[in-house]
Amino acid sequence: MLSFSGKRVFLACGQTDMRKNINRLAAIVEGSFKLDPFDGAVFVFCNRSRDRVKILEWDGDGFWLYFKRLEKGHFRWPGSGGEQTLTLTDEELSILLGGTRVELKLRREELIGRRIT
Repeated sequence: MLSFSGKRVFLACGQTDMRKNINRLAAIVEGSFKLDPFDGAVFVFCNRSRDRVKILEWDGDGFWLYFKRLEKGHFRWPGSGGEQTLTLTDEELSILLGGTRVELKLRREELIGRRIT
């Protein structure tokens, strides 16, 4: 799992077109969110079906773009509801990104527990 310890995390509420590259995501951060993509924060974006996430991070001399596609399940993602961004801690981001694994594990254990032997 990625670690963004000590970094500010901004979650893009709602959906983002996953075809966007580093430059276009940085433009969203600047234009729509009114934030500086070069200040060392982490910006997290999700697609409409909530099975893909992109994370944009400036490390001082270049951008990192992380991408995750789920094979099963969905991320629990906030809708836009008037807010463009949501601030998270690095721990909350880890929970959000790892939540599908917990859900899938719980479902498997429920199914195993229900089997009649």
